[in-house]
Amino acid sequence: MINIVAGLGENENIIEASNELKEIEDLNITLVESEDELIEAFKNPDVNAVIRGSLKASKVMKAIKEFKSDNKINRATYINTEYDGTFSRDYEFLLAPVGIDEGKNIEEKVILAIQAANFIQYLGKKPKIAILAEGRKDDLGRSERIDESLKASEELTELLKSEFDALENFDNGSDDPSRNYSIKNYYILLEQAIEDGNNIILANDGIFGNIIFRTLVLLDKWPSYGAITLGIDEIFIDTSRDQSVEGYKRSLELAYKLAKLRE
Repeated sequence: MINIVAGLGENENIIEASNELKEIEDLNITLVESEDELIEAFKNPDVNAVIRGSLKASKVMKAIKEFKSDNKINRATYINTEYDGTFSRDYEFLLAPVGIDEGKNIEEKVILAIQAANFIQYLGKKPKIAILAEGRKDDLGRSERIDESLKASEELTELLKSEFDALENFDNGSDDPSRNYSIKNYYILLEQAIEDGNNIILANDGIFGNIIFRTLVLLDKWPSYGAITLGIDEIFIDTSRDQSVEGYKRSLELAYKLAKLRE
């Protein structure tokens, strides 16, 4: 039995979303009404996955970071068009950083990229990392800010290639596709990074990542499954307090899928 605990706050869409998954025989969803209960569920080894639902984030994330104080914790939004008939092709990817205070420097983005690659590998896929900047490569010289962003993206690209060469779980000479990887600097060309099927989109910083998220998910209705918490063994999916029934349902389905992979 897969046990999932989700938070129920003022937005009751999580109730309907939970009810729509009752036909899954080996899935048990419990809704809790306080942040403290959700935190206890996260610490409970008998709980397979936790979803924030419509409870407030600040107290929950603070408690998780304190409980897992030895871990570098990051979040990445998981988007997948596979089950949405309005899209012409199946495409899944992680978008990060998405918190406006995340991805502030190269060191943070290196950790985030490796964690995201580990997650994609966990799904059995080859990590394909697209690095973004604030201009095209030939925009160098247009402003000091653009120059700094372009140079930082190039430094990050080379640093990541070096880091991945040294990681034991990645090897481009392996016959196992999930052990292979690719890293490419797309500069400002987000559309090309998506067209090429990269499954990790690494924004220039959390502000740009948040804008990309809002454009794709909130305006263009790309199906988000919530923000995956990276850097921990536990499954915790961060969701918006304003999410729709379908949005919560997607997050519950993802949590169930990830938990099943661990059986």
